[in-house]
Amino acid sequence: MFVCHGNICRSPMAEFVMKSLARKAAVADEIHIESSATSREEIGNGIYQPAAYTLSMHGIECEGHAARQFTVEDYNSFDMVVIMEDYNKRNLMRLIGCDCENKVWKLLDFVADEPVPCAGADISDPWYHGNFDKTYNEIVSGCKALMRYLGY
Repeated sequence: MFVCHGNICRSPMAEFVMKSLARKAAVADEIHIESSATSREEIGNGIYQPAAYTLSMHGIECEGHAARQFTVEDYNSFDMVVIMEDYNKRNLMRLIGCDCENKVWKLLDFVADEPVPCAGADISDPWYHGNFDKTYNEIVSGCKALMRYLGY
């Protein structure tokens, strides 16, 4: 489960990049991939248009996305919860109480030689800086590293 603040930019971008990588590696049936938000602000909204456009420029489809909030049930059912930045972790802990099963990682944790949960850099937020290409490149780097971490 990829998680960001509103589930309209970074986490859905990561979801669809990861789904694309999984399809290319012929493991799409082995990995269940979703995304969600820590906030309720964008519930039901589609992916933000500049994020969708950036994905489309790289041949990645993102049809049918609707923002939703992360739940305790999500924490219980997913093996990994991959956040975009430290701010997401603080908000996620308000929703779930604690990461008692050590499932929470930051996406860029996986680019390290020896990944450590929540020790990596933040994925930059294009909502504020407007550079969706920069965010896309960071997400691709993190997702490729996550695929390697998972053994694919």
